[in-house]
Formats: sequence, C-alpha cells, structure tokens
Amino acid sequence: MIRPIRVLLVEDNPGDADLTRDTLESGAQAFEIAVAVDGEEAIEYLLRRGRHTAAPRPDLVLLDLNLPRLHGVEVLAEIKQDDLLRAIPVVVFTSSDAEQDVLQSYQRGANGYVTKAGDLGAFVAKVQAIERFWFTVVTLP
Repeated sequence: MIRPIRVLLVEDNPGDADLTRDTLESGAQAFEIAVAVDGEEAIEYLLRRGRHTAAPRPDLVLLDLNLPRLHGVEVLAEIKQDDLLRAIPVVVFTSSDAEQDVLQSYQRGANGYVTKAGDLGAFVAKVQAIERFWFTVVTLP
C-alpha cells in the first residue's frame, strides 16, 4: 500500500484550514494533513521539537504568510536555510497579493505562490489546482 501524502498546512485561520483540509481530503489522493496555527509551531513541527518529536516529514508545506508569533516569510527562510528541510517544497498560500510579499517569498526560496480567492468556489479551485500540480504533475523529493 502506498502511504498517504503528508502535508503541513501552516494556517492561523480555522475556516481556511478546514476548507483547505476538506478540499484535499475530498480528492482521489490519500492525505495525512497536519496543521500548525502559527509560525513557531510550524518550525517546531518541522524540526520535531516539543510535542512534535514524532512528526513525520511532510512532502509539501502550504504556508500562509500572515501568521502570529513568527511571520510566514521568516518560517520560509528557516526552512530553506536548514539542510534537512531545504528540499521540502513550500507553496505560499496566502490572501496577500502584494508585490513585495511575492518577491520576498521567492527570494527566500518559495516553490510557488498562490493567492487565496475570496469566494468559496474559487478558493476550492485553487486548492484543487495546487493538488493537481504538486501531486500528479510534479515528482516530489
């Protein structure tokens, strides 16, 4: 049996987290989705610290930018500076379409930048597009 695809969803908005999780889980792929509600928890999860000592290494990180405790750009920089984490693809999935946020994210090593849509149907379509690209088109490390 093939193991489920592991996704770390770094999202402080419970509604967005639930909708993203529900959309991914309703597809054909099998997912194991962990949610970190702030930037510090994301780093603890990825480095397997504190209550996350047994956390599996994710195949993909979906990262919001506007997070409490540690901004998403800082989380991204830490991931891409760490030898063990650097190869994990990180897709920024955020409500910001600010040119500075896009540029900073790519400068710090983002593998993709997707702006969340305001309406439900478009939000779901974007999550499905991320799923199709990253789990059917791309070969993950």
